[in-house]
Amino acid sequence: MAQNSEGQSGGSATTARSEDSKQHIPQSRSSGDMPSPVDDTEQGKTTIAASVVQKIAGLAAREISGVHSMGGGVSRAFGALRERIPGGSGTPSMSGVQVEVGERQAAVDLDLVIEYGVSIVDLARSVRRNVITGVERMTGLDVIEVNISVNDIHLPDEDSDQPADSGQQSGSRVE
Repeated sequence: MAQNSEGQSGGSATTARSEDSKQHIPQSRSSGDMPSPVDDTEQGKTTIAASVVQKIAGLAAREISGVHSMGGGVSRAFGALRERIPGGSGTPSMSGVQVEVGERQAAVDLDLVIEYGVSIVDLARSVRRNVITGVERMTGLDVIEVNISVNDIHLPDEDSDQPADSGQQSGSRVE
């Protein structure tokens, strides 16, 4: 009988571990802009839209030195176009950020372009830590994962705003 009780306590520990692992999966994921309930009390209910979590995550990622920009080539191009249109809805913090928000949890996917020479592993850890801290502090949601894809490396001579030899620009290449 002692074996049974040990087996049962082992089963309970397994059940507890199973329940813990279930807590790490959002109960109702939504990538849309539908608000999800975060705080439901007798005095009222607080909901946070997925777009709010998306902006917080994007801004937190951009705060880290070494992140040049966010998004893949196409999303960056469309984002730049939307920003230049008067009244355009594009915000730089949302390009390259996808979120799924449940009732109590959130998952974040980031697409980054990093500066050349930066340790990708260290940068990813810093970005992940900053995004988790920012989203959890501001929303109260439990961030269960932050997946980071590094899509490109920005080289110092790739600045599109400045010509390569800005001091010697002239109408003709030869004199």
